[in-house]
Amino acid sequence: MAVDVILGLQWGDEGKGKIVDFLAEKYDLVCRFQGGPNAGHTIKIDGKKHVLHTIPSGIFRPDIINVIGNGVVLDPITMVKELKALEDSDIDYLPRLLVSRKAHLIVPTHRYLDAASEAAKGLSKIGSTLKGIGPAYMDKTGRNGLRVGDLTAEDFENKYKIIKEKHLGLIRLYPEIDFDLEYEEENFFECIEKIKSLTFINSEYYVNQALTDGKTILAEGAQGSMLDIDFGTYPYVTSSNTISAGVCSGLGIAPNKVREVIGIAKAYCTRVGSGPFPTELLEETGEKLRQVGKEFGATTGRPRRCGWIDIPQLLYTIMLNGVTQIVITKLDVLDTFEEISVAAHYAYDGRTTNELPFDIVDKNIDPQLIHFEGWNESLDHITSFDSLPQRARDYIGQLEKLLKTRISMVSTGPEREKLFVS
Repeated sequence: MAVDVILGLQWGDEGKGKIVDFLAEKYDLVCRFQGGPNAGHTIKIDGKKHVLHTIPSGIFRPDIINVIGNGVVLDPITMVKELKALEDSDIDYLPRLLVSRKAHLIVPTHRYLDAASEAAKGLSKIGSTLKGIGPAYMDKTGRNGLRVGDLTAEDFENKYKIIKEKHLGLIRLYPEIDFDLEYEEENFFECIEKIKSLTFINSEYYVNQALTDGKTILAEGAQGSMLDIDFGTYPYVTSSNTISAGVCSGLGIAPNKVREVIGIAKAYCTRVGSGPFPTELLEETGEKLRQVGKEFGATTGRPRRCGWIDIPQLLYTIMLNGVTQIVITKLDVLDTFEEISVAAHYAYDGRTTNELPFDIVDKNIDPQLIHFEGWNESLDHITSFDSLPQRARDYIGQLEKLLKTRISMVSTGPEREKLFVS
């Protein structure tokens, strides 16, 4: 069988968790392939909100196996909080949650280093979530990292001390910040014992054997394509490959195993932290999008920057990912807008284009907007695409034409039932 992929096409927060949860019942495995606890996948089930940071979003489906792949960086402290939340909701996760031995660990000094480095940047900060993601990936590529499989090694504590001393040496280069390392270490080692109760696997063999056995797999990405370390708005990016290419290295599968690539995009656009955002709205319209859409980070609580949907940006990520179908989320947020705008093209350097510039951070981009009349009615009662107001259907239809890719589903709220095929 093949692997289908779900990933975000913007700067994250597109609603991937809900879509994975909705589709998961069609699959045997849900596998997270990159990122760490800087992700915040929100799912609302029976009126209760659940937020996952590391655990795959298929965990709420009782018959689904969930795999944390080798491309993920795992913080035991955050992970144990998630496990506790699952236990409080009577979710029997233990037989269905598997962790790659090759997934790298985030240790307390990764977070310490992250915070010290970001504080030292001052106004030049990149907007890190301060979860230790960047330093953990730096140790991974620097061949200094600790992995999940190391937790069962007899000399784990010695390995930990070596990486800790390395980090403390680096931290001395930065101005002093407030970080209670002794407390964090105590918590870390307590949480490790809980993590060791999970099943560790050689995930590359496990996933490929599942494919050989005819199992269906849904690969779940974190963050958004515009935060990809290679193709995002560098340096305001995350530390991993968030695009579909990351599925192969993050799970250990061959490219020919990938079938559908399902891209998720909001009906407008948001971004957390610093970095370029061509369609950002800095006045009352942007604030209205933020308030109506409840655009505050699931991981950090920070207010998200808001703007109109960006066609050149989406065409770029559709191209990079090989997207075969698109899901549009949060259409209901636009219910009360008299006029809805779309950035159809960019204007810069005296030309109009759909191509993103290399130096998008410093380039003065003028998004060329086209406008649509709003539908001015609630979508709360909508149960199918055909029952959407005509103007809402027209908006989706125009997006589909501009993006040259099929829009297969539309979401009008956080609940499972507010997602329907278009």
